[in-house]
Amino acid sequence: MSATISTPTTNSLIDRIQEQLQAESIDGWLFYYFKNNDPISLNILGLTEGHMTRRWFYYVPAKGQPVKLVHRIELDVLDSLPGEKEAYVGWKQLEEKLSDVIGDGKNIAMQYSPKNAVPYVSRVDAGTIELLRGIGKNVVSSGNLVQSFEARWTKAQLDTHVYAVESLRKCVFEAFARVKKLIDSGEAVTEYDIQQFILQRFDHYEMTTYSPPIVAVNANSGRPHYQPSEKIFSPIKKGDFLLLDIWAKKRDIRDAVYGDITWTGFVGTEVPTKYVKIFDIVRGARDAALNYVKTAVEKDEVLHGWKVDDVARDYIRERGYVDYFLHRTGHSIGLEVHGNGANLDNLETKDERTLIYETGFSIEPGIYLDEFGVRSEIDVYIDKGKVIVAGGPIQEKIIPILAD
Repeated sequence: MSATISTPTTNSLIDRIQEQLQAESIDGWLFYYFKNNDPISLNILGLTEGHMTRRWFYYVPAKGQPVKLVHRIELDVLDSLPGEKEAYVGWKQLEEKLSDVIGDGKNIAMQYSPKNAVPYVSRVDAGTIELLRGIGKNVVSSGNLVQSFEARWTKAQLDTHVYAVESLRKCVFEAFARVKKLIDSGEAVTEYDIQQFILQRFDHYEMTTYSPPIVAVNANSGRPHYQPSEKIFSPIKKGDFLLLDIWAKKRDIRDAVYGDITWTGFVGTEVPTKYVKIFDIVRGARDAALNYVKTAVEKDEVLHGWKVDDVARDYIRERGYVDYFLHRTGHSIGLEVHGNGANLDNLETKDERTLIYETGFSIEPGIYLDEFGVRSEIDVYIDKGKVIVAGGPIQEKIIPILAD
């Protein structure tokens, strides 16, 4: 989640929300919170969880003053926010006042996604949606609104992302070099050893991560989210195929943005044809998706996440391997490695959100066979007339790890 709004308690936040609401022809945005259901609301509104034991609503109309609806035993819970205040006690009063708060508004945005198509956004329970519909309101998804406040990066955040990806690329080649050194010296080396080595390199580059990286050989690389551990790992030997998927962000910077990349190598001096064949298909799908994004940005055309996924998936389908492409093409990136912006997805969900400027996402098609799996992951940032792929050059062939 992006922290580009440092103190969103002023009218400038409301102005920005209302500008977005008017642009999307939505009558208002209703924020609703109870028992940790919606961290998006807290983040956008600049609230800490605090002592919130009763339901509260905060309604921002497309025009006019916001209105707070809070329980009488927690009257001050939204005092940091601008707007009028209404209080309720019982459930009947809550329903009556909620209708009054919204007034004539019909199309009301909430953290809701039809059929739970975008789980990152879908935070409001079905009962609350029923309540709104029961008072004559049409609840629409706040997905694109959320992007505007959660997924956009500042220039400083873009700089932290570029640093992260460039450092991650260095870690990849340092890990490959570590494998070569140990293999050449006849020492044993495992997936777990290299995972821990990479984490040490993160410390060197002053980066942090929420979970250890993926280091996977042979059949393990065919399991997209396989991770070695202290107790479960495979040895790395000559003739093995090796996949590294690593993610991290700058440490000690509150608003730092993640980098997330995947590279593959072969523990030998010459990469066998069977690996090259699959890598070339994955690389082609990656590049087809990237070129589609670049063309749309150059022409200032609307980009949808699901369409980018289709481009990569169709490329793999035409070559006979679509049944082995098991996940979406890419995901939003932000303060968390999986951010709240649009994903490149028409498989797990149909993400119909637009890819908006000043946001970043991964492109990472993969083919996963029983013997091995290939994924090639790059990070892409888009702005008007500009596409940035950090950490270049991106991978164009499998790395022969033992080559001089």
